[in-house]
Amino acid sequence: MESPYDLVRTLLAALAIGLLIGTERGWSDREESEGERIAGIRTFSLIGLLGGVSALVSEQITPWFIVAGFLGVCALIIAAHILEVRANKDVGTTTAFTMMLTFVLASWAALGHPIPAMGVTVVVISLLGIKPVLHSWLRKITPKDFFSGLKLLVISLVLLPLLPNKGYGPWEALNPYWTWWMVVLISGISFLGYVVIQIAGEKKGVLVTAIGGALVSSTAVTFSLARFAKKQKGNALFSAGVLLAAAIMFIRVFIEVLVVYPGLLGALWIPLTTMFAGLFCALVFVWQRRGKNKPDTRQPIALKNPLQLGMALQFGLLLAAVLLLSEAMKEWFGSYGIYVLSVVSGLIDVDAIALSLSRSARQDMANEVAVLGIILACLTNTLVKGFIFAFIAGFKDHFKLPLLMLAAMVPGCLVALVLL
Repeated sequence: MESPYDLVRTLLAALAIGLLIGTERGWSDREESEGERIAGIRTFSLIGLLGGVSALVSEQITPWFIVAGFLGVCALIIAAHILEVRANKDVGTTTAFTMMLTFVLASWAALGHPIPAMGVTVVVISLLGIKPVLHSWLRKITPKDFFSGLKLLVISLVLLPLLPNKGYGPWEALNPYWTWWMVVLISGISFLGYVVIQIAGEKKGVLVTAIGGALVSSTAVTFSLARFAKKQKGNALFSAGVLLAAAIMFIRVFIEVLVVYPGLLGALWIPLTTMFAGLFCALVFVWQRRGKNKPDTRQPIALKNPLQLGMALQFGLLLAAVLLLSEAMKEWFGSYGIYVLSVVSGLIDVDAIALSLSRSARQDMANEVAVLGIILACLTNTLVKGFIFAFIAGFKDHFKLPLLMLAAMVPGCLVALVLL
């Protein structure tokens, strides 16, 4: 038998869940008069307490007691909702479902899981409280973007179970199932950045745009910021944006390696962190020398929705080619062939070579070779962005940026060499 202290603690947890959710609902409907709301803070608190008591009684009598309690609460909620619809023509069901969820969470807490129940309660309160924000976000996502993503998701869910999960081709380098999984991963990361851009918009500033854009395509961000810098000479804020986009790329690579082969991070995280920190220090240096005039970025950064079947297929083909080439270079030229391929791949894209080398390291490639290959690809790709920006924006005014990038990443490269 539980001690009185345990019983009180259990009931307090159930009551707290109802009280917290009821507080949010009461605050949300604070403009309505007393009696016009389906439920307020007192009702939610009582529902939470009822859920806790029902759970405790069901343990003593029969598990069906909690089922009966939940069905009774649901019946009252449905009746109240019907009356609300008839009186006020309000067909919203959020409060009704929240009341049901309150009972379930309180019961869950009383059955010995108060911590996860309280965690879910916090999530519920957060979702209820940011309704205006969520609706504004949805308005900024166009139907075309939504259905493009939905189409790719459906194709992936249908296609993945049908793809064979084994190697094909020379050296069995091509695994259709794994390759498409990586396409979904990269598309998901890119879409996250795309959503940030759509929600924040250019009004939030160059740096916020650079963060979101870097998750989609740091190269596309570089091109766009370079065009801005060419029109508005003397403002170093665009250079800072490129440095930030380049730094975010290292976070992206970290996530890719973590998903494919976490064991590689033991040797990779220090060089990646050092290079990221170097670029961030360079960003602070440039930021302090930015122009006082607010830059004009009314023209949107040119980013395509990454959740498009065509873009997914293109990356899938690129990844397959890099997978095949990495095995070929390793077989023909050893580790030096991998380093050359990393540099060449870095001129175009970092994701494909990072995923490819992580997979190879998980199989038979030495971790040292994979780590150094990823570092070389990141170094090459970052310097390419610097030269692209300087070339488009005006090499005379911005030739220092690629040199600053090189200086920022040299410590990371030296750390990698020392550790390996």
